[in-house]
Amino acid sequence: MTDDDGRTGTITPAAFHAATDVAQWRVTSTGPQAVWRSPSLRDTAALVGDILDAAERFGILPDIDLRPEAVVVRVPYRDLDGIPARCPAFAAAVSAAATQRGLVADPSLVQTVGVYVAQHSGVDSRPFFLAALGYDPLGDTDAVDPLRAGPPLAFNPITGDAPGRGRTHFDVFVPADQARARVDAALAAGGRLADDSYAPRWWSLASPDNHGVDIACWTDTFD
Repeated sequence: MTDDDGRTGTITPAAFHAATDVAQWRVTSTGPQAVWRSPSLRDTAALVGDILDAAERFGILPDIDLRPEAVVVRVPYRDLDGIPARCPAFAAAVSAAATQRGLVADPSLVQTVGVYVAQHSGVDSRPFFLAALGYDPLGDTDAVDPLRAGPPLAFNPITGDAPGRGRTHFDVFVPADQARARVDAALAAGGRLADDSYAPRWWSLASPDNHGVDIACWTDTFD
């Protein structure tokens, strides 16, 4: 299917970042996202009309999170196909409006926290979590809050572990240019580097009492 302006289908994070005037945006596991700091809730709310105008113009369905300190704008994945091809134009329009209103982008506040449920290869835990959390399935292995307010869940089998033992850790998706600082901060706070063999795509860390956290940024650079 071809849009009126010739853009078609979906694009990758790398293609999104290669577009014009999207430098204030990053791509996490849930899609493109930007955060602008603001001095007051009224100032953040003033941007909403601009976001809605851009959304209608480019056919995008964004999530908008208003806080007294900042406004968060996301273009969430509603399926697993990729980023809408019209998203860069939408992102550029919102960035221009935010800049005109004097809001300051802060990529260090961009992140998505997910829960990684590791399960024995003979067990399917997803139906239980769907029922208990009221989540919807996404693809064959994931689950999402219908309103995208709670953290997404991913379910993946593990081998070589005792059946009946559940293992879960957090996935923290941050911009590629913020990942190393987040890892260093976690290590300085008493964490332990469990595995960096996949760095700089992600680092596996452990808390002092061995809870797992992956700091991941591969979604921001994937092509």
